[in-house]
Amino acid sequence: METILTSIAVVAIAEIGDKTQLLAIVLAARFRKPLPIVLGIFAATLLNHAVAATFGYLVAKWLTGATFQIVLGVAFIAMAIWALVPDKQDENASKVSAHGIFLTTLVAFFFVEIGDKTQIATSLLAAQFHNVELVTIGTTIGMMLANVPAVYLGEAATKIVPLKYVRRTAAAIFAVIGIWVVIAAQNIV
Repeated sequence: METILTSIAVVAIAEIGDKTQLLAIVLAARFRKPLPIVLGIFAATLLNHAVAATFGYLVAKWLTGATFQIVLGVAFIAMAIWALVPDKQDENASKVSAHGIFLTTLVAFFFVEIGDKTQIATSLLAAQFHNVELVTIGTTIGMMLANVPAVYLGEAATKIVPLKYVRRTAAAIFAVIGIWVVIAAQNIV
């Protein structure tokens, strides 16, 4: 039980204010259908954290290079551009099927989570507790505790705040993170 509870606490706390939590808000604001987003987050987290727990310290070693950091930074800048898509397409986004929203969330969350602090924490917890299954269960619960409220708050925010402001704010945050990651990668080289 200690393994699960420790894993929940570590990841839930680490996820607060994280880029994947921001992604959850952006997806909720864009698609306005929380359930397929929540299910996509769950599936992506379960898969990603199972891999992280299984390959632990090897995955963490592979994802620390400057090249990976630059690719990650460019991906954030691309997310910033995507967040600025005009309102007409945002209206069409709300017509996307639940299946399409689920797959979009699954893919986006899986890749954004690669090299993230919660993925690395999952690897370290698995190395500490020597139990892939219990760590994966705990870290997945921790991610859901942090991201499910973000999805519902993001969806609710679009009913109060005009979507163009949500979109612009998200774009600015993603751009700043992307630029910061690219600059930080230059210090690795």
